[in-house]
Amino acid sequence: MKHVALVTSWFSPTLGNDYVEDACSVTRYPGLCVDMLASFSSTAKDSPSKWARAGVSVTIGEVKIVAKYLAALKSKRYKNILSDCVECFQDTLDNLHRSLGVLRNLSASEFSNQVGDVTTWLSAALTDEDTCLDGFEEQNKGKRVVNLINRVNNATYMTSNALALVNKLATTGPGCLVKD
Repeated sequence: MKHVALVTSWFSPTLGNDYVEDACSVTRYPGLCVDMLASFSSTAKDSPSKWARAGVSVTIGEVKIVAKYLAALKSKRYKNILSDCVECFQDTLDNLHRSLGVLRNLSASEFSNQVGDVTTWLSAALTDEDTCLDGFEEQNKGKRVVNLINRVNNATYMTSNALALVNKLATTGPGCLVKD
């Protein structure tokens, strides 16, 4: 029995990876997408709405981590920039939560408006993340600043992937909701 369980667990991720790789093929950062969403393969399968929800959900988790990191940084030199970044990331979180709420309650009759709203909010989230980075454009790129930029970039890449998954959902249309 133990040997069978090992064989099953060895094969399962490979079968599930087809789903996540297909879903992530539309994203700008497919490697990151697959890494972040692989655990959703068995539940999302070939459902664009489930992949969109998963993308936004994992992005919320990452953005929360980055927001907490930004809020904990103390620097007299970057005080104003960090304050702006914290505000930007709070706005990002608001837009992500709003998006997830709509994605959880999609309806065929309101599909176009709902997906349009989510696309707008995710685009705004990307703008907020970029605005945070803009503050560090002219700064000395010491180790702490580079680490901060890398963290913000990672959250931005994840938001971009989530937006791509929502765009895929939009092109699929409300007919995909029947499968959910």
